[in-house]
Amino acid sequence: MSLQPSITSQQRALLSVSDKAGIVDFAKALVAADVAIISTGGTYQTLLDAGVPVTEVSTVTGFPEMMDGRLKTLHPVVHGGLLARRDVEAHMEAAQAHGISMIDYVVVNLYPFAETIAKAGTTLPEAIEKIDIGGPTMLRSAAKNHRFVTTIVDPADYGWIAERLRAGQALTYDERFALAAKVFRHTAAYDARIAAYLTTRTGEDFPAQLTVTFTLAQGLRYGENPHQKAAFYRTSTVAGYSLSDAEQLQGKELSYNNIQDASAALELLAEFTGPAAVAVKHMNPCGVGTAQTVAEAYERAYAADPVSIFGGIVALNRTLEEETATRLAELFLEIVIAPDFTPEALARLAKKKNVRVLRVPMETGLDSDFAMKSVSGGLLVQERDRRTLTPDDLTVVTERAPSQEELSALLLAWNVVKHVKSNAIVLCRDGRTVGIGAGQMNRVGAAKIAVEQAGALAAGSVMASDAFFPMPDTVELVAAAGVTAIIQPGGSIKDADSIAAANAAGIAMVCTGIRHFKH
Repeated sequence: MSLQPSITSQQRALLSVSDKAGIVDFAKALVAADVAIISTGGTYQTLLDAGVPVTEVSTVTGFPEMMDGRLKTLHPVVHGGLLARRDVEAHMEAAQAHGISMIDYVVVNLYPFAETIAKAGTTLPEAIEKIDIGGPTMLRSAAKNHRFVTTIVDPADYGWIAERLRAGQALTYDERFALAAKVFRHTAAYDARIAAYLTTRTGEDFPAQLTVTFTLAQGLRYGENPHQKAAFYRTSTVAGYSLSDAEQLQGKELSYNNIQDASAALELLAEFTGPAAVAVKHMNPCGVGTAQTVAEAYERAYAADPVSIFGGIVALNRTLEEETATRLAELFLEIVIAPDFTPEALARLAKKKNVRVLRVPMETGLDSDFAMKSVSGGLLVQERDRRTLTPDDLTVVTERAPSQEELSALLLAWNVVKHVKSNAIVLCRDGRTVGIGAGQMNRVGAAKIAVEQAGALAAGSVMASDAFFPMPDTVELVAAAGVTAIIQPGGSIKDADSIAAANAAGIAMVCTGIRHFKH
């Protein structure tokens, strides 16, 4: 026999949450405001154990929960109570005829799908079981009918709504509308994560519809310039070397430009397994150093360009200790990044109260395999440029092969040039960059900047070019400066001219077969 209730004037709330934090106190606030509570499964038991008066949803629907909890709220008595428009006579007559009472509050949060797939070893069947069906359906029904139903999906909203209940104050239409908008953002993000997870298992890199979701990490005072509004959003899958995972230990709030520059520094830093230091200014590296210790690596990065590092960002891939922190504190820097800091290092940096100090996990690699860039009217998506080289990948195209010392410097320069805006030229020697030419409209211009920056250190250095040489002029220019070896993609119809210019100067040249444009 059905136990469906009759129409009642008492307000009712339906509570069904995976995250039980705060739900008992909120339920008590509802009861104190004379709101009757309906609940499901674990939420019902939690409220019952806490002494909160509650009716199980199966009593309302006349059907038990079944199929391992897959079927419990998908019922006309529930959704009629959520969707009925109280200002439409026909809706209310239908509700009366079928014994459907209205539901005025819906408090739901969903099965923890994202948390489940984030766990190592989660199987596809385990993930599938954490796809919530009834929860999103109730939320969407209630949010659609927000004129009459208050929908609460975020536990952060319990507090202020409970205060309204205690004060006997009804929520305004605008407040219910804002809560409904939050619901649809929440369910859209939930479905986007499910779609992304399942799509990775279909082998489709670029599906017909691409839905991505991000969560607000922080508001920003402004964007690149003070007249632009801005905010920072994080992805749902962060794996390391990411500002989304950063813990700010001191300093001013991060700005839009800070975040861009710091992200660029971290992407470059991820190229290195040994101790390394990276200095970045305006999205380009201005100094990169590698060594046996992070202290020596920093000294090399600093020496690479002691002028441009002023007001820049320094990122290190080893714990920052007092000696290096002391040297950093001598400069004006926007940000210092490391995987950890000794107490003595933090004490040194604390003397520069405005410098932002960020602890960033670096045990794992970068997150997504794809990079996205907004363009007017659309979104560009591509695989991230994570191609790495070994000596076996290189083809010697000149009469002279590089020495072992030159080869080591060439591979360092190649790792760096990948992160320099095109057209890009990088000169390296002695475990560090000595000259970087970035973002020029022609390759010769970039080479001139790199050679000028290197000064006397250009003689004996090696050079990396992010793309091939269309003419021999760049090779001739760096040969005159004393560069001894070159790494470049190759593939120009005039490769022979550049190779001949290298042979004439006694330069060793190797080709990679890949380029590293960065726009």
